[in-house]
Amino acid sequence: MKASIFMKANIFMITAILMMASNNKVYAQSDQIHIGVKAGLNYSNVYDSQGQEYTADGKIGFAGGAFVSIPITPLLGIQPELMFSQKGFQATGTVLGSDISFTRTSTFLDVPIFLAIKPNDMLTLLVGPQYSFLMSQKDVFANPIQDIVVQEDFNNDNIRRNILCLVGGVDVNLSSIVLGARIGADMFNNNGDGTSTTPRYKNVWAQVSVGFRL
Repeated sequence: MKASIFMKANIFMITAILMMASNNKVYAQSDQIHIGVKAGLNYSNVYDSQGQEYTADGKIGFAGGAFVSIPITPLLGIQPELMFSQKGFQATGTVLGSDISFTRTSTFLDVPIFLAIKPNDMLTLLVGPQYSFLMSQKDVFANPIQDIVVQEDFNNDNIRRNILCLVGGVDVNLSSIVLGARIGADMFNNNGDGTSTTPRYKNVWAQVSVGFRL
């Protein structure tokens, strides 16, 4: 009796493996790895999860790079990307009766690793972690008399350059054209001490892009 059950179980397992292999073969013929490039815009701002009292406005920056879509099953895949991404914020105020504005542009190299969920050929849902490396940072102080530009040389240890983020989004696949949308947020602050010279904050952003894939 035990031998019979064991034999039936083996037959069932072999049949299941053969069916899975057959399905994977059909799938491999119907889908493939896609590589592509894309460009778009970020709308970014900052926030402080520890309640620092300051107000910032969003700003627009460039985003562009490349991606690889790697299928695993008909439903799931992996999509790593390499993006040049401008984030930051802007603010306005008054000093001695004169209006001033401040704009910070932080340029990152973003590397998201997405889990891709594909309910159909047209739609791809994306979620995953992202590593961001701060490449450069430019501050512009503008007043009625002159503009002052400060380029950060990163000699200040109080600025974090390696940041882990969480990103989600969606791609709409129109043959070779890919329309993308993303939202993301830093998981750690910029390592600032919360002073007027080094404000403490985390980046948040929304991104739209148009891409072309092969």
